[in-house]
Amino acid sequence: MAKHADATKLLEVKNLSISTKTRTLVSDFNLSMEPGDRVGLIGESGSGKSMTASALMGLLPEGVTAQGSIHLAGYAGNLVKASDREFQKIRGNDMTMVFQEPLTALNPLMKVGPQVAEIMTSHKTVPSKTAARARAVQMLGSVKLPDPERAARSYPHQLSGGQRQRAMLAMALANNPGLLLCDEPTTALDVTVQRQVLDLILESVTERGTGLLFITHDLSVVANVCDRVLVMNNGRVVEEGSTEEVFTNPQHPYTRGLLAASDLNATDADGRLFTVASAASYVPPSTREEAEPALVQPAAVLPEITISEPEPAAPEKPSEKPVISVKDLHRIYPVGRSTLFGKPSEVHALRGVSFDVAAGQRFGVVGESGSGKSTLLRILAGLDQPSSGSVQVAGNQVAGAKERDLVQLRQQLQIVFQDPMGSLDPRMRVRDIIAEPLLAPGQKVDNAKHRKQVAEMLGAVGLPADAAERFPHQFSGGQRQRISIARALICEPRVLVADEPVSALDVSVRAQVLNLLSDLVDDYQLTLVFVSHDLGVVRYICDNVVVMNEGQIVESGTTEQIYDNPQHDYTRTLVNSSMSLQNELALR
Repeated sequence: MAKHADATKLLEVKNLSISTKTRTLVSDFNLSMEPGDRVGLIGESGSGKSMTASALMGLLPEGVTAQGSIHLAGYAGNLVKASDREFQKIRGNDMTMVFQEPLTALNPLMKVGPQVAEIMTSHKTVPSKTAARARAVQMLGSVKLPDPERAARSYPHQLSGGQRQRAMLAMALANNPGLLLCDEPTTALDVTVQRQVLDLILESVTERGTGLLFITHDLSVVANVCDRVLVMNNGRVVEEGSTEEVFTNPQHPYTRGLLAASDLNATDADGRLFTVASAASYVPPSTREEAEPALVQPAAVLPEITISEPEPAAPEKPSEKPVISVKDLHRIYPVGRSTLFGKPSEVHALRGVSFDVAAGQRFGVVGESGSGKSTLLRILAGLDQPSSGSVQVAGNQVAGAKERDLVQLRQQLQIVFQDPMGSLDPRMRVRDIIAEPLLAPGQKVDNAKHRKQVAEMLGAVGLPADAAERFPHQFSGGQRQRISIARALICEPRVLVADEPVSALDVSVRAQVLNLLSDLVDDYQLTLVFVSHDLGVVRYICDNVVVMNEGQIVESGTTEQIYDNPQHDYTRTLVNSSMSLQNELALR
């Protein structure tokens, strides 16, 4: 494809439509970008965001076609009609992409340094392989990877998630592209790593004058990174404009719904999170100057949520035993020898963890990957045994218990997992999935009673009665999470453990599931243990929080104490790294 000498625009997309033989996926998409522009493309799953990005990169899947025009600075002709051979000259050189999951995007059989160098040698942007290797180490250093020479010699699995994403960014920027596409690059990262990667992306594109098209469903991220925003719904752009204009004065009902559902500090008249359906009364901050009073309002609303909890009754019942009591909990895992004659080592996953959870409490566990949250949950659920310490859950002693002794614990404590599709058997109908916890050993099966209980639980979680006859793959992510919640509650447990239950969901579905959880905790008088790295979610739904780091509880207290006046340096770092839509708009 011939170079275009007089291109004034970095990217010009006109009337782009993407379709299969049976349906249209994207209709009349238009986008104009100048060099250095930072544009956010937002919308929920299925809105057409990623399909649009695939069309721009010439990576549409088999059976999907595009019409319209895509023009990129430096190239004459319409990229919609370009061959794969022509796109090979563009991808990685003039236009590059950072994907959501770096572990699947990086070659697991190649070391990181050679992968970065390969981008440069394949496009002949360096004079030799030796120069490419040196430049690769330099690029890994420029994205602030600690010890870039060691990182270059490492395989992808030897790096953390944040480090892999930095390596992906180094590859993307190696040839100084004019346009960088980022498709949900920070969704799977912890809050502190997310903030670091976003700052790095912003710094890198600003320094190089690179155009940025940032695809996400997280509106606070767009408010932090982008100057302009396009909102997609059902394959169409329903609203576009400057970030501040769209986010403070939305014109389309869908945009208002997304904003309302993203704002975990704002609640409706009933103290519930806004959803897309209930967003008519939501009032976003109209200007930066008005953002300050808008921030004050949720502070007045949030205590109403926590005051309604049974906290004031606690002093009157000092003798009441906690539902969960953990004392000096340690968990040590042996690690095999790294060399033939080396000594076996140990990983200290939990170090002296102690806490109590009262009946009816909403107890939050906050921490980043590797903090010990998952190990703690496994022990509470009787799925792992502590190395030392005492664990009592709903009157059941977990430490040292045999599997046959944990039958009652299985009834008293249920878990809702992060990925509902991974925790639901795809071969079972929903009625059988939900009824499965009722099949306790030694108890007679009463099919008629079970069917009635399943129907009641489907109604409680807001699913139609005919959902019982369907399979998990026939539901959306939010609906599958409702099925998981119904399964957890059907045996009437005292304790519900929610392990990152909304981290994989769109913002509007997240608000619906959080409202549902909050209602069910009240209706069924549950004790909730809510585990998450999303501080905004924990602040909304929990009244007490413990903060974990490197297997220890570094701080504990009420939600207000932890968030408004953190005492530990690690807690302060978490709180300061956490992104909220209102705070990001206030800082613009």
